[in-house]
Amino acid sequence: MKNNRFKIYLASDHAGFELKEEVKRYLIKKQYKIEDLGTHSKEPVNWAEYGAKAAAKISEDPENSRAISICGSGLGMSIVSNKFKNVRATLCNNEFLAEMSRKHNNSNILNLGARTIDFETALKIVSVWLNTEFEGGRHQTRLDYLQNIIENNNFK
Repeated sequence: MKNNRFKIYLASDHAGFELKEEVKRYLIKKQYKIEDLGTHSKEPVNWAEYGAKAAAKISEDPENSRAISICGSGLGMSIVSNKFKNVRATLCNNEFLAEMSRKHNNSNILNLGARTIDFETALKIVSVWLNTEFEGGRHQTRLDYLQNIIENNNFK
């Protein structure tokens, strides 16, 4: 089965480069439609620039796209990702957080810390995150508040 319900954007800084490449191989094997926004080496780069590239893509089309952003801790990517309208980025370091970020928060960007988890754990997190559906209901009410009150008043 081809996994083409949505496009997945990948982004990392130099610390997350190797993990991004591992995640990319996994997604290609699973036949997801992906776009690698960089970085493309271990040469030092500004994590904020790469996180912003991914978040901008999601902000433009939050219903049909997702992103996975990776830096050393995952914290920097989380900070920059959530500066964009329509983005719900979550830092997940285990499968439970990945599941809950989708079920309750309908997260559209998964942030990973390359220095905090190993490749095997990261791929399990990615799998759970991609295969968990949003529950809606009371959770949608909370997301509506987030968008209609918080985002609309604070993002100009």
